[in-house]
Amino acid sequence: MSEIISLLDAAHAAVHADPENEALRLRFFERLADGEMFLLLEREAQGDTLDPKVFDLEDGRFVLVFDREERLAGFTGGIAPYAALPGRVIAGLLKGQGIGLGVNLGVGRSEMLLPPEAMDWLAETLDEGPEAVEALPEQFHAPAVPEALITGLDAKLARAAGLASGALLAAVTYRGGRRGHMLAFLDVADGAQGALARAASEALVFSGIEAGELDVAFLHSADPAVAAMARVALRFDLPEVEARTVPGAAPGMDPKRPPRLV
Repeated sequence: MSEIISLLDAAHAAVHADPENEALRLRFFERLADGEMFLLLEREAQGDTLDPKVFDLEDGRFVLVFDREERLAGFTGGIAPYAALPGRVIAGLLKGQGIGLGVNLGVGRSEMLLPPEAMDWLAETLDEGPEAVEALPEQFHAPAVPEALITGLDAKLARAAGLASGALLAAVTYRGGRRGHMLAFLDVADGAQGALARAASEALVFSGIEAGELDVAFLHSADPAVAAMARVALRFDLPEVEARTVPGAAPGMDPKRPPRLV
């Protein structure tokens, strides 16, 4: 049977082939943050409390994650307790703990050890949210942004099902002469503004664009600005919700009740 190559494997292979390429390294960490990871536990989770299995290795202390459930089973040799969490949640749990992350050890092409400093960096990068500003657009223009940002936005918004009907990206000139780029989300669901703004911010950060800025707005499709913007903008269509899940059904899935480490 042929081996299944995961997205994380592909991102890791790209970094291995060109280790000095910062954009590829950022893409790997973005895959790690956005993907569902299976965290090996010492024992079954008790409510919101997790007890990860910590390994003392020559390079320090590490917890282990796997990007496929069968890879975890291949490492443990059978059934073992685990928690399925987004990589970003695991990075937040490890922040400041002095514990690194072992990824797919012995069972995947993306096998590697990430030191505690790397996990601290990732957690801090993900914590950097957008800042609120006020400015009045006067004119919209066709966007002129690197392909890496468009690819990053496309990937982020593909996972934002049901949060908005779509998004428009255009260059903009504001009153006073300042120029920039605006990403306008249309018909945003109640309470989704923060998540969408953070997704846009992360797409910019992980695109590797130095000193890049991206303004985010929330508009209704009927707003006059939307018609003017749509004439020159690049449009992103967000997928519709297929099925609703209950927040908090698994540890780490409710942002108001993140899991605790013991």
